[in-house]
Amino acid sequence: MTNNDILKKLRVALQLRDDEIVDILALVDFRISKSEIGAFCRKEGHPKYKECGDQVLRNFLNGLVIHLRGPKEASGKSNPKGDSATTEKAKGASRPRKGKYTGLGSVPYKNKKGPKKT
Repeated sequence: MTNNDILKKLRVALQLRDDEIVDILALVDFRISKSEIGAFCRKEGHPKYKECGDQVLRNFLNGLVIHLRGPKEASGKSNPKGDSATTEKAKGASRPRKGKYTGLGSVPYKNKKGPKKT
């Protein structure tokens, strides 16, 4: 699997547009144009196809971490009380999910058949 394949699969899975990928790369101070992103996502035999290098993919993945999790907090700060969000996160506290998933636990099944009548 090539770097181009990885970039294309992440782009489709996360429903990212070219301008969003450019913004994600800008989070790690990596400048790239939308046309270069389009060249990475073309078929291998296309005349405008461009090989995605390791540096581009590495910076995209690092930017994606910042985009999804938020910027890294400074580790030098101490917490006198000991009950910060980092302590809660370590205990397994959950935060609301990003995306379209809303949970279907309380939704009844429409296609589920009841008991058979004989």
